[in-house]
Amino acid sequence: MVIPPTLPAELKAALEAKLEGFSRSEAAERAGRISETYRAGGTSATIRSERDALAYALARMPATYAAVAASLNALTEIVPDLAPASLLDVGAGPGTASWAAAQAFSSLTSFTLIDANDNLRRLGLALARDSARLEDYRYLPGEACTNVAAADAGDLVIASYLMGELGEDDQRRLAEAMWAKARHALLVIEPGTPAGYARILALREQLIAAGGHVAVPCPHDGPCPLVSPDWCHFSQRLPRLQAHKQIKGADVPFEDERFAYVALTRAQVTRPHARVLAPPVVGKAEIVAKLCTADGLAKAKIPRRDKAAYAQARRWRWGDGVMDES
Repeated sequence: MVIPPTLPAELKAALEAKLEGFSRSEAAERAGRISETYRAGGTSATIRSERDALAYALARMPATYAAVAASLNALTEIVPDLAPASLLDVGAGPGTASWAAAQAFSSLTSFTLIDANDNLRRLGLALARDSARLEDYRYLPGEACTNVAAADAGDLVIASYLMGELGEDDQRRLAEAMWAKARHALLVIEPGTPAGYARILALREQLIAAGGHVAVPCPHDGPCPLVSPDWCHFSQRLPRLQAHKQIKGADVPFEDERFAYVALTRAQVTRPHARVLAPPVVGKAEIVAKLCTADGLAKAKIPRRDKAAYAQARRWRWGDGVMDES
């Protein structure tokens, strides 16, 4: 089931209800301060109140949800029989990834969330209070590495936009702990920056060495063929709510969330021949696409005269898997 990049209606309604009486200018000021802290390498410790948590959710929850949804769509395309009953959401914040997973998997009946920030935890609990799927989820406060080690295993483990808050040693510890708790699959999402990609790459290498198999986005378990200053990342467009536009000070009714991600599975899966790494260039004579393949980087050129292959290539989008060599 492909899920859209927009917040579910009940989550949108719950968030809007929490925002009643909250000045958009105040929310924008708080969100701006929090964003500056994150960009400077800080953590969620700057979210010190309910109003901070609300401002953060308004500014970042839609884009985070869109990135998680896109990653889950890619995973379920490659592993269509994945039907997790339990989820472990690490660094859950206001519960964004859990909401996306609930949309992607009707099989989920058990949700365990972990986050060190009490204000985000309380907001997450409040937003899920009236949800038929999430109202009974378990939310553990405290530091991620310790709580993951103590938590029950999950069929699916997700960590979204968390690794950048940790030092390198803690990133490795957490990756090991999350993999130990993932019965079937682990999905990790980071900002689509060179630094975010580097964290994904390090985790990927660590967990392949531990016996994991990359399901997405890579069509192989070998070394990444990209060379700096290039890096692997993807983009998901999402509409902006009116309040979202106000807090961002933006007139454009959409935004593009850039993200890097990797999903690893216990069992080997049938992967696509290639992954589209950038928007294809459609010209009069041919389509040119940058692909990652098991044999390395490739620049595919599909001439218009090859009508069937050209028609197929016209449907390629940045981030798509290519299931054959046409």
